[in-house]
Amino acid sequence: MTTFDDRERAFENKFAQDQEMAFRIIARRNRLIGTWAAALMGLTAEETDAYAKAVVQADFEEAGDEDVIRKLLGDLVSAGVDINEARIRATLQEKTVEARRQLLEAK
Repeated sequence: MTTFDDRERAFENKFAQDQEMAFRIIARRNRLIGTWAAALMGLTAEETDAYAKAVVQADFEEAGDEDVIRKLLGDLVSAGVDINEARIRATLQEKTVEARRQLLEAK
């Protein structure tokens, strides 16, 4: 085995770890924002848990954050919460930072 092969394998492993961490951050973020939205809607603890899971599932509909934003905006407006897309996007960014911090602290 050459040094080049070792380096290539190390880069591949690093890429795989980075991809896994990015997935975990997004999943955690979606759970956090689902909990945030549930609190705005006044859901019970059981409903909050189910709603947070539904937000995580919504992210698998399409690439990017638009599916999550669409779900949150629709559900919040339907529940009578005065909210706009800009606030959801800002909260999404805040929850991304919080999710990353939580996962890094857990290591």
